[in-house]
Amino acid sequence: MNVQIKAILDKARESLAAAQLLSEQGYPDFAASRAYYTMFYTAQALLLHRGLSFSSHSAVIAAYGKEYSKTKVLDPKFHKYLIAVQDFRSQADYIFGVGVSESHAQNAVNWASEFLEIASDYLVMT
Repeated sequence: MNVQIKAILDKARESLAAAQLLSEQGYPDFAASRAYYTMFYTAQALLLHRGLSFSSHSAVIAAYGKEYSKTKVLDPKFHKYLIAVQDFRSQADYIFGVGVSESHAQNAVNWASEFLEIASDYLVMT
């Protein structure tokens, strides 16, 4: 694994730790947002592993879907999770008065953790 991919995964791990802490402390909006970034960074690392890099969030999500979900290199559920958590993040960060529920935030944190673990294992093995 190259240095840049490792640095991205380290950032993803820090983001996950923050998401877990925020969830435990009763901040579901912020937990969901950090969980999204965990998944986003993880997707970036996977794409970089294939020599791909994108500047927009939508491009990263679309490319991840094309490279890893449609090909079933990784379980397609992770692409669905990434899209769902992006929606949670948008709600958390940009819609005022209607927050992310605690259950949605906990799902986001759990999905981010699972995605990071599976992706890390994949990157070590390939």
